Amino acid sequence: MSRKTEVAREQELVTRLYQRLDALRDQTRERLVEVRKRGASGTPQARSERDVFAALYEDRLAQLEAVEPGLCFGRLDLTGGERLHVGRIGLTDERHDTMLVDWRAPAAEPFYRATPADPHGVVRRRHLRTRGREVLDVEDDVFDVEHLSEVDRETLGGGGALLAALTASRTGRMRDIVATIQAEQDRVIRADPSGVLVVQGGPGTGKTAVALHRAAYLLYTHRDRLARSGVLVLGPGPTFLRYIEQVLPSLGETGVLMSTLDGLLPGIAVSATDPLDVARLKADLRMVKLVEAAVAARQRVPDEPVVIEFEDYDLSIEPSEIAAARSRARRSRRRHNRARYVFAKQLLRIVIGKLAELDPELAGQRWVLRQIMAADDFRALVDFCWPRLTIEELISELFTPEGLAVAGRDLLSAAEQRLLARSPGSAWTAADIPLLDEGWAHLGDPEEVLRAAVERRRLRAERAYAQQVIAASGVRGQVDAGALAERFSGGSGTSRAVIERAASDPDWEFGHIIVDEAQELSPMAWRMLIRRCPMRSMTVVGDIAQASAPWGVRSWPQTLEEIAPNRWQVRELTVNYRTPSEVMAVAADVLAAVDPRAQSPSSVRESGEPPLAHRAEAAALVAARTVDVVGEARRAIGDGKLAVLTTSGSYDSVLKHLSERYGDDVGVGAAGLDSPIAVLVIGEAKGLEFDGVVVVEPAEWMTEGERGLRDLYVALTRATQRLDVVHSGTLPGVLAGLTRTA
Repeated sequence: MSRKTEVAREQELVTRLYQRLDALRDQTRERLVEVRKRGASGTPQARSERDVFAALYEDRLAQLEAVEPGLCFGRLDLTGGERLHVGRIGLTDERHDTMLVDWRAPAAEPFYRATPADPHGVVRRRHLRTRGREVLDVEDDVFDVEHLSEVDRETLGGGGALLAALTASRTGRMRDIVATIQAEQDRVIRADPSGVLVVQGGPGTGKTAVALHRAAYLLYTHRDRLARSGVLVLGPGPTFLRYIEQVLPSLGETGVLMSTLDGLLPGIAVSATDPLDVARLKADLRMVKLVEAAVAARQRVPDEPVVIEFEDYDLSIEPSEIAAARSRARRSRRRHNRARYVFAKQLLRIVIGKLAELDPELAGQRWVLRQIMAADDFRALVDFCWPRLTIEELISELFTPEGLAVAGRDLLSAAEQRLLARSPGSAWTAADIPLLDEGWAHLGDPEEVLRAAVERRRLRAERAYAQQVIAASGVRGQVDAGALAERFSGGSGTSRAVIERAASDPDWEFGHIIVDEAQELSPMAWRMLIRRCPMRSMTVVGDIAQASAPWGVRSWPQTLEEIAPNRWQVRELTVNYRTPSEVMAVAADVLAAVDPRAQSPSSVRESGEPPLAHRAEAAALVAARTVDVVGEARRAIGDGKLAVLTTSGSYDSVLKHLSERYGDDVGVGAAGLDSPIAVLVIGEAKGLEFDGVVVVEPAEWMTEGERGLRDLYVALTRATQRLDVVHSGTLPGVLAGLTRTA
């Protein structure tokens, strides 16, 4: 049997799989159309059921559409003679016989774990190389030749699946690695979800892809739990999120919230940047006490007695009595805005007590309570002593000189207070986000009580309607009105997708959190995440060698023992699948300057092309020289993606020159990922990869000391094929490994 015949046989199977996929799509579309035809009429129960089924069919259709590319990518031949085809999702035929095994299923695990030393019962592992719905070739890994027939032995070939994936041109989006997951990566993907799992890995080790595949695996194996609570993937910025946005849908998972830290606080927009010393101070855990003090300072007691007028009486409230009401409200342990109503209730009791001393009969009337609560002077007293607060008001007023003088009196030096002080209404920065979230933890929703009252009225109305339905149907005593009302409402908010609710609720607690570039998180940022995952079920991805923030992680054990005592473990990825060894050799010299003890990951391949250094005659000519180097790099990488990485100081000049030469081929920020040439600062490029990278003026990076060296290390390791460095003056010593051009 020829190799061509083997490809044809696999093509027949793949064609049947796609026919089955098409049939399932058609069935799902038909059911969705039928559900939508029901319209908005009918009973609450009918409308609820329509919405639930519509959402289910929409999600299923999205899943079936997303797995189209590379639906089937492998086959397992087992010692018992069984053959299993492995793909992105599981498929069965009309008789419910297995056609395709989901890559996350236990039966597919040997596809990733089998080695010659431990074959896991696998005789042969076959990789299918496909384009669209066409099988181009097959590649085999054989673990037990004795169990192969003579015909099978004649068609053997393999070893190229991983290499083909590594050398393929980039598209501006991260691709899944489901067809080429390696054994060390698979062990991380399938690890138990309890506790905090740290995936430590250098550049190119695939740690981000592994974390995303882990999210898909956990949703497959723990769907009952995670479908209710959701999974959060936290990235360092919008460019990174756009880069990874297609991975999980391609694995059949659409119910994951992807966000940055500021995205976890709906309505807050970051539009400014703090100086480094200010951002460092805001990252300090002393900010926890500072926010607490700011909240406490807004729970005030007047210096003088306050008079409440009612009818013909002047009711004088002593400061000591107000202080007692404040203490009672604080002891309730409710958040500030909810505790406001406890305070108001205690204050009302004091006022009624004063009135009872003067007119006992009047004090016992219910209308008196309502009238006092509505009185302007009573409401003004409550607002002064215990105001309803938003997090924006709290933190904005905290950072005024007056606010810092009060809240920071025993926490911050005078110099630190001056450093933090700013005008009310200033734009929010990334460093403000954890403080705003800390404020939310203390304040809660300022409209919480009002929303709760509306919700109670809604539930009462639905329960009353349910009781009418039960009475009319003649099943009184057999059906619980509360349970029926729950079905009318969609049950625990099922009329909205879990992820939509999670995205709009700062108090949402996720079943699992994936954190990428975690080495950059501040102690205050870690508090944000722990509040959203009290079970401490987290996958933390990062590389300490790439930590450039002064407040970043320098030791995983030290950081994690504080947030998840005795509930964490570290898994390390050691193989660099992305960066050619020639590029990694240059980057390793930079890493050694950062930390002589650090080990860079081992590259699995060579590119055959040395990284190049291109000298401009003067600093003013660096941008023009960059334009020429970009042209050379583009010719070398063909249709691949190119990134130009600069410091903020060179960014504008480089972008201007490139745009003048290459026009619409140049893009910036997240949108730049769709352009042939992306111009980025290093903070935007973390976690990304490109076919070619041009690093501009490394001497500017060196002026920032260790932080600059770490950023330079990150920049050098983004390339999968070609690396160019443009510089003026003397090339920094850490880049001596570059080949200088004429």
